[in-house]
Amino acid sequence: MTESTRQSLILLRDSSNFQWYIIPILLLVIYIYAVEVEKRNWNVLLAGLAFWGMDWINEIWNSLVFHFTGYAPVWGAPTKSAYLILIGLNIEITLMFLVAGIACAKMLPKDKKIKILGIPNRYFLVVFNSILFVIVEIILNHIGVLTWEYSWWQGYCPWLIILIGYMPFITMCYIVHDMKKLKNKLITVGIIFSIDILGLIIFGPILNWI
Repeated sequence: MTESTRQSLILLRDSSNFQWYIIPILLLVIYIYAVEVEKRNWNVLLAGLAFWGMDWINEIWNSLVFHFTGYAPVWGAPTKSAYLILIGLNIEITLMFLVAGIACAKMLPKDKKIKILGIPNRYFLVVFNSILFVIVEIILNHIGVLTWEYSWWQGYCPWLIILIGYMPFITMCYIVHDMKKLKNKLITVGIIFSIDILGLIIFGPILNWI
């Protein structure tokens, strides 16, 4: 087990680390979603939730990597946090992703046919935003607040971080946004959240793997 993993385990779900700054951040997140509800902007709201739900799937399998290897998760968050939910996910990160999905959805041009640098805008923004997120992660890794312990998941070899770490849930965010029927959006988001809840329950309190 790596030293950063040991540190993460010390912090994992320790409520004594709570900090009051989380409350105003939470209220800002609620406000952002309330604005979309007020506008009845279901495309953006549900796209944001799809993005967030997909990230939870990533965080669950990341925790399972540590369980099965006993060495380290693919990414860890071993530094101080108001609450470390999973070994690679703290409350600050998950609140950030709640807003990030909304931001990604709001970047979409209304016209799907518009091209950016000759590329269909949806495809361009999936790649652009994935690279942007990874650049931020590289900075966080460099200052030591986000750890990577495997040679194939590093800043000098970012391809898997882009392809697995971000592209799937930005893609799902845009797919949900562009669905024509509200019913289909709700079903898709419901399926994603069902996977999250089942994974957290089965691998959490039932098997105690994460």
